[in-house]
Amino acid sequence: MVRAPGDKSMSHRALIFGGMAEGVTEIEGLLEGDDILATGRAMQALGASVERVGEGRWRVEGRGPLRSPEAVIDCGNAGTGVRLLMGAVAGYELTATFDGDSSLRKRPMKRVTGPLADMGARFDWNAAEDRVPLTLHGGGLKGVTFVQSVASAQIKSAILLAGLNAAGETVVVEPEKSRDHTERMLRAFGAEIEVTEEGEGWRIRLPGGQKLKGTHVAVPGDPSSAAFPLAAALITPGSQVTVEAVMLNPLRTGLFQTWIDMGADLTIANRRMAGGEEVGDVTARHSALKGIVVPEDRAASMIDEYPILAVTAAFAEGATVMRGIGEMRVKESDRIALMAAGLSACGVQVEEEPEGFIVTGGPVKGAATVDTAHDHRIAMSHLVLGLAAEQPVSVRDPVMIATSFPGFVEMMNGLGGNIVQGGAA
Repeated sequence: MVRAPGDKSMSHRALIFGGMAEGVTEIEGLLEGDDILATGRAMQALGASVERVGEGRWRVEGRGPLRSPEAVIDCGNAGTGVRLLMGAVAGYELTATFDGDSSLRKRPMKRVTGPLADMGARFDWNAAEDRVPLTLHGGGLKGVTFVQSVASAQIKSAILLAGLNAAGETVVVEPEKSRDHTERMLRAFGAEIEVTEEGEGWRIRLPGGQKLKGTHVAVPGDPSSAAFPLAAALITPGSQVTVEAVMLNPLRTGLFQTWIDMGADLTIANRRMAGGEEVGDVTARHSALKGIVVPEDRAASMIDEYPILAVTAAFAEGATVMRGIGEMRVKESDRIALMAAGLSACGVQVEEEPEGFIVTGGPVKGAATVDTAHDHRIAMSHLVLGLAAEQPVSVRDPVMIATSFPGFVEMMNGLGGNIVQGGAA
């Protein structure tokens, strides 16, 4: 039995909310990957006290309104971090410049800066428009009613965080539900927030002028990270792996349901509550998988898991059709193109489409070196594929795996894998 790293989405939020709150926030189970550490440094630069007190245990203390940082805030590779941070700081009378690594500089920002500008924040584009580096001038915000065109927890969360310090009421309307960690955690920090069903989505109402109160946050295991050892068990003959304390939020378990639809021997035991979220121990056993058409409306609950789903599809009988996932093209990389290229190089039949791809299972040769474009999920997915392929698979730039899953190689090798230094499996 192994334990997945702390959930990445909740880890970002715990640090940001704690830094905005009055008093002390104690966090346990925090993911200590590079992306999260960058968010912690950002909150320190903005005036909060952020201290590591043990493995996965952090103490955050808000020290009044956030203040202008003395230097550029470097968010590294953290797209979630930078977008949530912009929402958080937009409500304060301050100026902050945000930047990141070469991958983050390619990711679109207007999806967040647009609604924040409608609330009253001002932005200077320091290089290319719609990209970091950018400078934000905050304060003087007014609540808005924003109707999302796509399901995005990042956009929703940025608006709600800004709305805490805005005049009047902020409303976000989601035609399709996105992950609700922000809404749950805001309640835990004492905020007043109302969520009502509206069609297939939600209407979220947040009164402005609210102060958060420090609290205790227990971060459960990240289902996106648990997916890698579980996938390895599904495709490797004779294998069985249990990952304990995995978050089971229904808006995050689309991959598990998809695997079950494909015939996976996947079971969940010991369901319980932790940190305001349901968790459980997930066991996967080697299975004879069959290709399916993945429902497009499931995308929001598993958008980060399509790379590893594509790997398991390579070992399934028949075709697995994945559509309605154009959002994958603007993640840390163009994940559709990279997965299609990597799988093809390993001998897998792949048909790439503008908004998705089709993977047809069969013998997986391997014997390839895969370009990752510095994307941690592309690297980990192909290393898992290499564990069950006929010949080893290597990946370029495996160092970035630490951004989201420190200890990945050690965990996989502890389960019986053979991933060697340099990124080969």
